[in-house]
Amino acid sequence: MFPDEQAAREWFEAQIWPSQRCCGHCGSVNTHDAKHKTMPYRCRDCRKYFSVKTGTALAASNVPLRKWVFAIYLELTNLKGVSSMKLHRDLGVTQKTAWFMLHRIREAWAVTDIEPFARPVEADETYIGGKSRNMHAAPDAKVFTDGHKSYNTLNRDHEIVAHSVGEYVRGMAHTNGIE
Repeated sequence: MFPDEQAAREWFEAQIWPSQRCCGHCGSVNTHDAKHKTMPYRCRDCRKYFSVKTGTALAASNVPLRKWVFAIYLELTNLKGVSSMKLHRDLGVTQKTAWFMLHRIREAWAVTDIEPFARPVEADETYIGGKSRNMHAAPDAKVFTDGHKSYNTLNRDHEIVAHSVGEYVRGMAHTNGIE
């Protein structure tokens, strides 16, 4: 799918600018092609040169787009991600470059708008207790646990799955996500 750098650039442009090219500096769509060596476009409004990397996690990187495509694919398709050593061997870059790329990829896909415990919380074989002044201030979190008695004192919206009678899932209540 990516035999050369041009194919990778076209793919990135289709992902980042699905309908119309826009400046990575100011967001203007008043742009034109330029004859710059590394920045193929120029904004008529802010008068800056830009490329598909500008304003993204790939900005200020000398790594070819083709290697970025493969790194993104490898990181996102592996269940637990990929190590910088494996990426360094697979892409033919230094380990330091692979480490840099992985941090940029993880930063780009990081979910930042979720508050702690905004989603359901699962607990299994964990002691939850202590002084209430030391507890987390997320009283609206729904908690799913197994039937252990230490969970009975939780002062939260709480659902129990009874492993002792062979129940492991009841609707949305389960502890499989933390297994």
